[in-house]
Amino acid sequence: MRIALLSDIHANREALSACLDHATGHGVERKVFLGDYVGYGADPEWVVDTLAAEVERGAVALRGNHDDAVLTGTSGMNTDAAIAIEWTRSRLDASRRDLLAGLPLQIEQDDRLYVHASAHAPAEWDYVTDLYAASKSFAATRAHTTFCGHTHVPALFHLSASGKFASFDPADRVEIPLTRHRRWLAVIGSVGQPRDHNPAACYAVLDDERDTLTYLRVPYDVDTAARKILQAGLPAGLGHRLHVGY
Repeated sequence: MRIALLSDIHANREALSACLDHATGHGVERKVFLGDYVGYGADPEWVVDTLAAEVERGAVALRGNHDDAVLTGTSGMNTDAAIAIEWTRSRLDASRRDLLAGLPLQIEQDDRLYVHASAHAPAEWDYVTDLYAASKSFAATRAHTTFCGHTHVPALFHLSASGKFASFDPADRVEIPLTRHRRWLAVIGSVGQPRDHNPAACYAVLDDERDTLTYLRVPYDVDTAARKILQAGLPAGLGHRLHVGY
C-alpha cells in the first residue's frame, strides 16, 4: 500500500490542494496527517473541513501544537504565531474545534509510530533537529519507523543494530529503502510552510510492501496563498516566508 504522509499544513489551501492532487495522481491509497492544520495561513476552515472529509474516508490524523494552541492558548509562541492563532480561533466554530480536540498525539500501527513532534514526551512539542533529539525519540519507542513533522524541514535519521546513529537530508523523488536491520525516524517536511529554503510543498509516500520512503516536492500557487494572508490582516512576514521557503 502507498501511504501519503502530510504534516504542517498551516491553513495553506493552495499547498494542501496541490499535494492531495499529486498524491491521487500517484496511486496513494491511504493518508496520514501528522498535525498542525491551522496557524500562519488564511484558510483554516477549508483545511479543517478537508481533514474531516479525509478522516471520514479512513485517513489517520494527529494533533499538532498549533492545533492544540487553538484550544489551550498561545503561551510560548512567537508574536506572529500567536497573532495567527488568535485570528484562527475566531474563524473556527465549535464543531471544527471539537474535531481538533479529539485528535490523538500519537498512533502506533504495524510497527510504525506516527507523532507530530517527538516520540519522547509528545505533548512537550520537542523538535527533532539533530542526532541527540533523534536519540531521545528512538529511546521512547521500539517501532521500526517513526514518522513526525513539526520542524518544517525534511530529515531522515537511522539507528543501527550496534547502536550507531546517523542522518542525512533526503532528496526529492529518491526512493529510500527502510531496511529492517536499522530503525528509522523520518521527519516529514511541511506542506504549507517549508523552511528548508525551498518554497515547494513537501510530503512523503511510504510503500509499506516494499519498505521504501520517497520525499516529494510539489509546486503550488504561492502568490495566491501569500496574498490571502495579507488580505486577512495577518502579519506580512507569514506571506513573505512562503516565497522564500523559510
